Amino acid sequence: MRSVALAMSLTGALASAVAPAPAHAIALIRDAEIENTIRVWATPLFEAAGLVPDDVRIILVNDRRINAFVAGGQNLFLNTGLLLRADHAGQVIGVIAHETGHIAGGHLARLQDALKGATATAILSLLAGIAAGVAAGRPDVAVAGVGAGMTAAERNLLSYTRTQEASADQAGVNFMEQNGISSKGLYEFFQILSGQELMVTSRQDPYVRTHPLTKERMEFVKNWVASSRYSDAPLPPEWVVMHKRMRAKLFGFIEPTQRTLTVYKEDDRSVEARYARAVALYRKPDLPKALATIDGLIREQPDDPFFWELKGQTLFENGRAAEALPAYEKAVQLLPKSGLIRIDLARAQIELNRPELDKSAIAHLNEALRQENENPMAWRQLAIAQGRTGNIGMAALALAEEALLRGDYRVALGQAQRAERLLAVGSPPYLRVQDLQQQARQEMAKRNNN
Repeated sequence: MRSVALAMSLTGALASAVAPAPAHAIALIRDAEIENTIRVWATPLFEAAGLVPDDVRIILVNDRRINAFVAGGQNLFLNTGLLLRADHAGQVIGVIAHETGHIAGGHLARLQDALKGATATAILSLLAGIAAGVAAGRPDVAVAGVGAGMTAAERNLLSYTRTQEASADQAGVNFMEQNGISSKGLYEFFQILSGQELMVTSRQDPYVRTHPLTKERMEFVKNWVASSRYSDAPLPPEWVVMHKRMRAKLFGFIEPTQRTLTVYKEDDRSVEARYARAVALYRKPDLPKALATIDGLIREQPDDPFFWELKGQTLFENGRAAEALPAYEKAVQLLPKSGLIRIDLARAQIELNRPELDKSAIAHLNEALRQENENPMAWRQLAIAQGRTGNIGMAALALAEEALLRGDYRVALGQAQRAERLLAVGSPPYLRVQDLQQQARQEMAKRNNN
């Protein structure tokens, strides 16, 4: 994973996330392909629950343990451990359906009261980390220093009663039924976890601790599967492919490179195996073999944006920004709505330090920030590009946005005041600067009061 604000791809994101996080820290990763995969599976469930899909935030946690939870409103957290452990897409979908049941059932409302308790700092640190992104400006890996208190927070704030769990199960299987999706995956996931009930708490995966698995819940889902007309309904073939690719990509970035090359053997010519090997070779590093493998995938699937993205990442991270540029441009052409890939493209353009590319970088970053507004690294890159074109007022505004997201309120206030002196009075950027100053002052007052 890569290390810079909240905007990049796992291609870049995972490259940095592989580095060990501080003890008791929660590492968040960003990847356009995996986030897209999860959203494709989750959107029909969100719609069945009466939710607005775009309002639900999907957050990937770089943690080998099996876990998934919702917190801080409509934020769905999924551990990489769960995604790697799931044997097929149906198991992940079953978990998403269950967690959607918690959101739809209003089970998070009590968090507002719970946050007033002793574990408030732990949860607030976690949620602030999502907004703040990556310290030191890395786009894909956000590390929120939550501390040992997060263990207590997981057990207390994020745990559910048996009634709530049963309610989420009922809602989840209904959401899947409405979309013609089998609930077998949810039952299989329960079976994976069932043996952990007898373990000491310290050895259990977090999901078991926060989602008590009872015999009644197992029986309910088992009976539902037995009576549902969709129990044997196959998943769409493209979902099966997406799951295989997701696991391979995660495996390649998270596991030791030699283990990846051992599991995904050279004689395995499947797309997912070559994908995993390409990532492992990039990390090794063995650049010639990595690029040869990626180019082979591109020849077979020239319209796949994520293969082009991986090529751009591989070249860029090895100091070959000029060669990375056309790969990123092709990825954006194929997937223009991906803010993360646009930020990668803009970074490559800025890295080349060519004046003729600065305006293009600004355009890409502005478009990306429509989706990635809470991405500190994107604002930092925008400040650089604006400064190079002589737009010092807009550069100061971008730096104020970045500092506010990082929680550096004094710097945010200072940059906003600087922008105020340079921007046209009454213009939209000028008005935004007023808002930034007010927010910075309010946050500084809160900090002083605490």
